[in-house]
Amino acid sequence: MSLLETLNADMKQAMKDKNKEALSVIRMVKATVMNEQISLGHDLTTEEELTVLSREVKQRQESLAEFEKGGREDLASGIRAELVILAPYLPKQLTEAEVATIVASAIEQTGATTPKDMGKVMGIVTPQVKGKADGKVVANLVKAALAQ
Repeated sequence: MSLLETLNADMKQAMKDKNKEALSVIRMVKATVMNEQISLGHDLTTEEELTVLSREVKQRQESLAEFEKGGREDLASGIRAELVILAPYLPKQLTEAEVATIVASAIEQTGATTPKDMGKVMGIVTPQVKGKADGKVVANLVKAALAQ
């Protein structure tokens, strides 16, 4: 089942349940996915769908951080609720230990030894963790591993 089909089914269920908050978030994500599909001119692949979803989640996480920093708990709580609604659409997130294992494998594979080799390592790690781990966490783990 594609992401759009899943979103459509969940949107219908949210309407039946009269869950306005979930309905609103699902409609926003569906519109974003459809806009991406139109701009690319073809049905989205699973990877492209994941990219769109990751972008949506990242935007909300950045907003959440800004609202918390600004002391706007009223807005932050709404963003947290949206993130909870979006979570089931994302693949299971990798733990830091799992990412560290992937990073170690990539370092061994590339023969990287210095922080200058970070690009080579990230080139191997990024496709493996796309949508499953935060890019900042991955970059920090790679930096730490190469700094030793």
